[in-house]
Parts: sequence; C-alpha cells; structure tokens
Amino acid sequence: MNIAVIGDSACSAEEAKLAETVGELLAQRGATVICGGLGGVMEAVCRGAKSSDGLTVGILPGGEASSANPWIDIPVVTGMGEARNALVVKSARAVIAVGGGYGTLSEIAYALKNRIPVIGLNTWSFSRSGSEDDSIIRVQSAIEAVEKATCLARGCTNCDTASLRSQ
Repeated sequence: MNIAVIGDSACSAEEAKLAETVGELLAQRGATVICGGLGGVMEAVCRGAKSSDGLTVGILPGGEASSANPWIDIPVVTGMGEARNALVVKSARAVIAVGGGYGTLSEIAYALKNRIPVIGLNTWSFSRSGSEDDSIIRVQSAIEAVEKATCLARGCTNCDTASLRSQ
C-alpha cells in the first residue's frame, strides 16, 4: 500500500511533528511512504516512518540521489524539477497533505484530477464559483489522516472515522 505524504520543504515545527507522527503511523500499518524526498514535511514523514521500520521512497526533483534526506530508502532520481510532483501522487493510492505551499497545491491538483483521494491536515482549501469545494478530506489529527488514507487506499467505501475505530 503506497501512501504519498506531501508538504512544504520549509515547514513549521507543528507541521513537522504532524508529518513525523503520520510517517510513524503509516509504517505501523505496513504502508510505504512516498514523498518528494527532500526536507521539511518530506524529511519529517520519512523520519517517522523509519522510527517504525517503514519503507520510504523519495521522488527527487534533481539528478543526484545524494540530495535525498537521510531517511529515504529508495531515492528515485528524475531530473524533472517540480514536474516530478505528478510522479509523487501518481505512485500512491491516497495522499496526505500536511500544510504546504504552491508545490503542495500542484500535487493536490494532480491527485484530485486523477481521482486519488487527498486527506488534508492544515492545508489548502478551495472554492469554486463562490461555493466551498470539499474535494480535500479535512481531518484534525495524524491518526485520523492515516486511518482515512489507509482505508481509502484499500478501496473501502465506508471510511468515516467512527466506523474505522470500530473495525
């Protein structure tokens, strides 16, 4: 089960802690963490995953594997710059967005365009024609994000948090 975690390369301490917890919880559920492979949220999620013996994949923008953060197990060198954002999300069954800047926004758009569910922790919100667009599944905690992402990645149809906790 591949889950992408996306977010800014320069994140707040709160976002780093959320991402690290997300990584740890994903690894405990046997998910492979896919990210952009650099710093910030990407580094924190990988650090968390490795703390629970998880597998991490970094889809790197540049041409050198050495640019990957130290918690990446499998660096994928693309030389594609930010165009690699499409590869990050297309490699996953679900996406968890933690905070994020415009690069994260592009990844969210790629995921939604490709019908890959996006779970949001303190991330972007949208409106369309003056009405709120609820395409991003909003959650309030790392555990809720991981529960929803793993449920959706498995193809479950009833992924509300109350039903997940009773399973």
